[in-house]
Amino acid sequence: MSCKVTVIGAAIVDIFAGAVDKEIFTKGSVPARDIGMSCGGDALNEAVTLSGLGNDTEIISLLGDDEAGGIVKKCLDGNKVDTRKITVCPEIPTATNIVLVDSEGERYFITNPRSSLRKLSKEHILSHLEDAGDIVSFASIFVSPKLGVSDMKEVFERIKQNPSRILVADMTTAKNGETIKDLEPILKYIDYIIPNEKEASILTGESDPVKSAGIFIKHGANTVIIKCGKEGCVYKSASEEGRIQAYSNVKAVDTTGAGDSFVAGFIHGLSIGLSLQDSCRYGCAVSSVVVEHMGTQGIAEISYEAKRRYQFYGCSN
Repeated sequence: MSCKVTVIGAAIVDIFAGAVDKEIFTKGSVPARDIGMSCGGDALNEAVTLSGLGNDTEIISLLGDDEAGGIVKKCLDGNKVDTRKITVCPEIPTATNIVLVDSEGERYFITNPRSSLRKLSKEHILSHLEDAGDIVSFASIFVSPKLGVSDMKEVFERIKQNPSRILVADMTTAKNGETIKDLEPILKYIDYIIPNEKEASILTGESDPVKSAGIFIKHGANTVIIKCGKEGCVYKSASEEGRIQAYSNVKAVDTTGAGDSFVAGFIHGLSIGLSLQDSCRYGCAVSSVVVEHMGTQGIAEISYEAKRRYQFYGCSN
């Protein structure tokens, strides 16, 4: 068992259907091979994957006191994720998203802005940080409007009061015209920031992920890893940089949670003492396993298969 990891962010219910033809909006009815329900959200996806990889994992999140919240908690409990730091609020419905997956495995979301997905705030987080894990993953930059830059700064300062604690931050797309300069007050606290290619480009104004990574470093990031989907990832710090190719011959079924599973694999790599480069490789290996399944839960072989695919890179850890 590797070190304790605390994951902060969204835990929701996903109703998914795929593959769905885009003609649904003109035909009114189309068939889909897979229709079902699973639990999701960036923090839940990371936490479940980390637990499956062998990490002692806990989650800090927000749920409603409703049937969907019970489903989420049952999922987390069943995947051996510690749920004692979840806040349950009867006034807020647990987020339930509609996820439509196309024939290429890309997904499209329908969300409820009044649900728990958008209501997580610093008040739900700060009181739980004193005994947080050796590694903390803030999974949800730009997800909740109640967690602006000043709020995240307060949360990150509290996390880094323990200077040996590693802070990793994932994100979604900036929604209000934010740029990399707007993130400067928090970048110095984040040991590893991990946007995808599009998210990074929106912040930096640069489409080339290598150049985009350089802009992150210029504005104060310690280390940035940019997820590039089928092209693997780009990483850069003050002292090293490079590109990791994606695991080959992947048959993508559902890319929901692909980025979250990359982050989980990367964190697992850090937790077992891998280098930056090899942790990126582990992230690619884990993500390649997850995209071959609908949803991120119930992948019984994830630890074994991720380790096997990691060895594809010539690594033996």
